Amino acid sequence: MRSVAYVREPPYPETPPMRTAKIARKTNETEISVSINLDGTGAHNMATGIGFFDHMLDQLSRHSLIDMDVSCNGDLHIDFHHTAEDVGIALGEAIRQALGDKKGIRRYASCDLPMDGTLTRAALDVSGRPFLVFRAEFSRDKVGEMDTELFREFFQAFAMNAGITLHIENFYTDNNHHLAESMFKAVARALRDAVEIDPRAADRVPSTKGVL
Repeated sequence: MRSVAYVREPPYPETPPMRTAKIARKTNETEISVSINLDGTGAHNMATGIGFFDHMLDQLSRHSLIDMDVSCNGDLHIDFHHTAEDVGIALGEAIRQALGDKKGIRRYASCDLPMDGTLTRAALDVSGRPFLVFRAEFSRDKVGEMDTELFREFFQAFAMNAGITLHIENFYTDNNHHLAESMFKAVARALRDAVEIDPRAADRVPSTKGVL
């Protein structure tokens, strides 16, 4: 009897690259580890030592569908500033690293996010040109135990280190908790759309320059 060998015919489907990143950052003020998966399901584990901040980061992960694991041991006995800013730095670095050459992403996205009596917009461009426009005013100094001025500090650090242009604008609000939460949810939804692979242009960098 003759033996017959069966051979798969090329071309074989390519396995898409893993869009993941891990960042470890240690200073005299904070020690942070971050891991993300851009193509996840929104699984998350947050441990910054600031309850309300963890709640906001939960929203960022869940609504972007980006898996996030964030751990921070910071100098909370001084205040929360270093923790909020440095988590933004590390998370932004992880996003930039996971995006790689940005080939195939949609790049631009925006979201108008209603939350009861609050409406907030986030618009972003994964451009490689970091910039933040932040137009939101809180009527209280704190939400939970977190200083409301630190939300801008977080988004500033995040945008600068992720290499994105980010605009956040609140149109109106009747609740400080909802204002903060609507910002994180709107950014999450816009981020989800912007980093998603566009099947019609999966092999191209979305720029006439050919690089982002």
